[in-house]
Amino acid sequence: MTADATALAEAIASGRLTSTQAMQASFAAAETFAGLGAIAYRDEARGLAAAAAIDDLPPGAPERAAMPFAGVPTLAKDLGGPFAGFPVAAGSRLLARAGAEIDSPDSDLAARFRAAGLCLFGLTTSPEFGLALASEPAIGPVCHNPLDPGRTAGGSSGGAAAAVAAGIVAIAHATDAGGSIRVPAACCGLVGLKPSRGAMPAGPNFGNHLGGIASELAVCRSVRDTSRIFAALSGHARGPFPPATQACEATGSLRIGILTDTGTQYPTDADRMATVEAAGRALAADGHRLVSVPFAAIEEACAASRRAFVDIVCANLATAVTTFGLDAARAETLTQAVIARGLSLPAVDLWKNLNAMVLVSRDLWRLFDGIDVLLCPILSGPPLPIGSFPSDHTDLDLHFGRMAAFAPMVSLANASGCPALTLPFGSDAASLPLPVQIMAPMGGEALLLQLARRLEREERYVHRFPVAGLTS
Repeated sequence: MTADATALAEAIASGRLTSTQAMQASFAAAETFAGLGAIAYRDEARGLAAAAAIDDLPPGAPERAAMPFAGVPTLAKDLGGPFAGFPVAAGSRLLARAGAEIDSPDSDLAARFRAAGLCLFGLTTSPEFGLALASEPAIGPVCHNPLDPGRTAGGSSGGAAAAVAAGIVAIAHATDAGGSIRVPAACCGLVGLKPSRGAMPAGPNFGNHLGGIASELAVCRSVRDTSRIFAALSGHARGPFPPATQACEATGSLRIGILTDTGTQYPTDADRMATVEAAGRALAADGHRLVSVPFAAIEEACAASRRAFVDIVCANLATAVTTFGLDAARAETLTQAVIARGLSLPAVDLWKNLNAMVLVSRDLWRLFDGIDVLLCPILSGPPLPIGSFPSDHTDLDLHFGRMAAFAPMVSLANASGCPALTLPFGSDAASLPLPVQIMAPMGGEALLLQLARRLEREERYVHRFPVAGLTS
């Protein structure tokens, strides 16, 4: 049996356990793994109320049957949303977990989470304002990787990934503006999909957040969970994003672009390069054709994507602090430097990098004229030790350079708007995940999920911890 959110939903639907019992099992697991620092805020009363509402629905009720994850406990990220009743602090002392924030209504995406039957009981740890590929905010808690507590669970959705990998919950909300779904998923042996630009609801107040580079979805333990949550959350009022409901069984040979070099500035280790090659061979065994893609073909697009990410993040945070009258002096030292750069950023420089981002999208479309998907690394090496992204300094070039060195191939999908998916395809000598990343043209989620299902069937990676509420 696959230990995932779908299996837990099936167990609840069959009557093997109630939603309330599943919720109580998640509470117990949260206590067992409290030292991981995955959860920044808990409201067990709200979780139990949501679970009881599912239990009160008759087994054959149409509304219950329409919920793909009816009764499954979940957690939201402490960044994004919002989810009504759960006060987001974005990992920062600048935002209090009290007052008007508690009364914020659900975002459109949050409403769809609930409509899918997911029962929320807390918020997961993220770095201050999502500014690192680790989740270690100064206000705490520091999030550790359940597979090796001395290492990071990634960021900025690190708490979400740690909670899912440890089995506290089987699925959790996550966001991605510069790898923040995919990097934590890769660190923790999970499946992480960053959807196409425009695929996910962004109302009523999310708007063109972060210049269009940000997206929301989830971190999952299986490809089937990723497919189901994408179908449940994507699209607009008229229905799901089309690829979520269209069959995508390729006939004939796909052209699998394979990148096994990330350049000399940000090289990737031999284990992870070999894993990309192994995944390519697995797909080639099905008759797909491998097409070598030299790093030179995308090197400038990667660099332009990183520059755009930095400028957008700085300008966005400076705007938020100004708009809401926040006291920047109370933020972490690194965050203060981000705000200062945003306030001093010339409009012409911001525009230049935003325009370069448009050209990145064009260049990716040209790349996909010759290939159907791009198979590449996601991390340059194993999850880094706790403390690898300190926030007690003002050297932004050093900080963002460390991020690029750890995950050199993530910003490209955010800048271009293309979907990208990571999944584990084995383990290294230290029993840490060996992940790969697949990118597709805009709207290509179904193709990514199809290929991910094929790689998942190899069963090269096994989750270490069971899902709370599920017995083996």
